[in-house]
Amino acid sequence: MGEFVTIRDHPEVSLFCSFLGPPDGIPLLVVHGGPDWDHSYLRQPLDRLGRHVILPDLRGCGRSTQGLGPGGYSFRAAADDLVILADRLGLGRFDLLGFSTGGQIAQRVLLAAPDRVRRTVIASSTLWPVTDADFGPWPERDALRTAEARVWAESALTGPDLVREAAVAGAPASVRVPDRLPAYLSLLDRVSWSAEWVPGFLAGTLDSPRPPEGPERLRALGAPLLFLHGREDMTFPASFAERATEFLPTAEAVVLEGAGHMAHVDRAEAWLDALDAFLSRP
Repeated sequence: MGEFVTIRDHPEVSLFCSFLGPPDGIPLLVVHGGPDWDHSYLRQPLDRLGRHVILPDLRGCGRSTQGLGPGGYSFRAAADDLVILADRLGLGRFDLLGFSTGGQIAQRVLLAAPDRVRRTVIASSTLWPVTDADFGPWPERDALRTAEARVWAESALTGPDLVREAAVAGAPASVRVPDRLPAYLSLLDRVSWSAEWVPGFLAGTLDSPRPPEGPERLRALGAPLLFLHGREDMTFPASFAERATEFLPTAEAVVLEGAGHMAHVDRAEAWLDALDAFLSRP
């Protein structure tokens, strides 16, 4: 089930939202990554969570409004959209899950609406900037990440086809359980790709997805956070999830062994169990 929710009028911006689970209890608002992906790669295993789950496509992504022009895409605007979306949907208090880049956008949402967000899950994401050096010597990562980097640097494709090709090339780095890779590639076939954010990404003109002074502000806020991560994540180091719990007194981390960046694919049941346990607390 899904619907379009108009959140801005000038210019008009509507977000397409899918809804899972029973429409009662504390809702879980889910922020996908990418950008230029849609929310669909997160539907499983969230469809087994047994909670009211709201999965919007960010502006410029999936079935949400596109064509906003060079100045129409920023992570600040994407986070603001989600706070307005919560208003439009009549959400009083809600839980929040952000995945990958969406985990950084979720930090912005939490800081913008701290009285409304009950619990926050930062999945396969980071509080801090990441460089290759933060992973230490890891030859396998160097080899696997090269495939996606080559697509961005050398592919003749453009638009959504380019984004899709990069995601497919990066799949072996993102999914570390070999038996799960075919299902993940099939899942990528069903993603509604866009390329609205690509020009800013390639030009280096996008703002940071992380909120300004985010770690310090989150520490002062003292909100409950779960960092849910795969030990073999090649995009954001697992050590950063554990480091976050040392920096933030109200944070905890669950790091799943044998899982990569797409930990919800590699270790679906363990990922879902950790999420449910955290959200089930008062």
